[in-house]
Amino acid sequence: MSLGQMFVSGLSAVWGGGTMFLMVIVAIVLGTIFGALPGVSATMAVALGLTFTYTMSPVAAIVFLTAIYCSSITGGSITAILFKIPGVPSSAPTTFDGYPMAQRGEAGKALGVALLASAIGGLFSALVMFLLSSPLSKAALAFSNGDMFAITFLGLSILVVLDTDHILTTIISGLLGLLLACIGQDPMAGVARLTFGQNNLLSGMEMIPVLIGLFAVTEVLKQTNSKKRLSAEDGVGGTKGKVSTKMPTMKEIWSIKWVMLRCAVVGCVVGILPGAGATIASFMCYTMENKLSKHPEKFGTGIIDGIAASEAANNAATGGAMVPLLCLGIPGGNAAAVMASALALKGVQMGPRLLTVQPEFLSATFITMIVTNIVMVIVAIGIAKVFAQILAVPYYYLGPIILLLATIGSFSEGNFVGVSVMVIAGILGIVVKYMHLNSAAIVLGLVLGGMCEKYFSQAFQKAHIVTAEMGFGDYVAKVFGGLFGTPIGAVVMTACILLLLSPLYMPLIKKARGKKA
Repeated sequence: MSLGQMFVSGLSAVWGGGTMFLMVIVAIVLGTIFGALPGVSATMAVALGLTFTYTMSPVAAIVFLTAIYCSSITGGSITAILFKIPGVPSSAPTTFDGYPMAQRGEAGKALGVALLASAIGGLFSALVMFLLSSPLSKAALAFSNGDMFAITFLGLSILVVLDTDHILTTIISGLLGLLLACIGQDPMAGVARLTFGQNNLLSGMEMIPVLIGLFAVTEVLKQTNSKKRLSAEDGVGGTKGKVSTKMPTMKEIWSIKWVMLRCAVVGCVVGILPGAGATIASFMCYTMENKLSKHPEKFGTGIIDGIAASEAANNAATGGAMVPLLCLGIPGGNAAAVMASALALKGVQMGPRLLTVQPEFLSATFITMIVTNIVMVIVAIGIAKVFAQILAVPYYYLGPIILLLATIGSFSEGNFVGVSVMVIAGILGIVVKYMHLNSAAIVLGLVLGGMCEKYFSQAFQKAHIVTAEMGFGDYVAKVFGGLFGTPIGAVVMTACILLLLSPLYMPLIKKARGKKA
């Protein structure tokens, strides 16, 4: 299917006689509201959106969830600017300059810059996803099982750079995720592991209840104790609570054009990396622009460059996260992991063959991101005007509503096993926060652990041919040659080893550079 045909196919899927387009609009409104609500991350927004997709077709489901995902990232900038409370974690750098502008009475301009940068970053990443996904999927069809294991293991290797200040706890969190991924039947021996006699766990840990528990339930339990009400006057100086979004002038747009372009490129690349996501992209780009700026002292005092950097980066990461999901079946972030789980429930086999067998998934996702990044600007302008009243509702009222949606989302197969898993995961999430572990690392281990084991088992079984004349050395050489004997596997595994050892040699390199300086 040519790019033109895929474009037409995507338009057909999203328009869907008008009904699907209306659902996309609803998803954009929901995503923007979910993203703007403090304590509701983009992953949690997508998880809550699952409750609306159980009766949808697989293509309609990914369209709906993609719209929620993209719009929730943008929605987070509203409260970040007005109240210095990022609706989603990736909007945290937006508070550095957005809130000071709001206090000066320039909340409307700050919102306008945020929405423009969000749209540009999202549209850029959608185009990159559309152009890269199909060629990468075709190339991935030539990968052996050993190559796929190496690529998946590279995703796990990201753990050592996921939080460089807390490497040990991040690795422990990843190992905890890998332990959860071991629940179920052994793919090689077929024996039950860690099921504790529960037949419902033979197929493995249900992903969606775990994700909902770790992100939604944990955050609700954490936030419910907060009784403080917010009012528009808390953040919008000189406007008496009335916010009118003001789009930037052409002169202002021209002054930040390279900021938005650089951060869109970097955000998209970071989004492609498994486990990185929008939060890392936004912080990285904010720091990068601070270093590149001619006036770094103005960052943090209310400058549109800082807002543009953060919002262009975190929205560009959305399209980047969809590239490995659609090409390799490896989610580039937590929200993409929820989407992968939702499609798995509908019998969709994610991986390189998906776009060959069902190319409408790529085209529908592309058109959805285009529509969402345009429509969400209009939606966000309307929501910003009334959001102070929504935030005036204490979280102990909003929390039960979120828990209700989370319970419905976990009750996916008509039994209470998913709900039980959600509750246990929610309690685990509290323990994780108390022990300063990394929830993202747990999810990364849980999502990629099963995939790693599957590809390793298939590659090992293919290479594991023992003859009577074969010595131990020959046996080891044959197995490792079968697993990593291809150029792709060898290069990727070398990259994995270098990445895993980086915490040991990077300090030495920095120390050596410091002595030279």
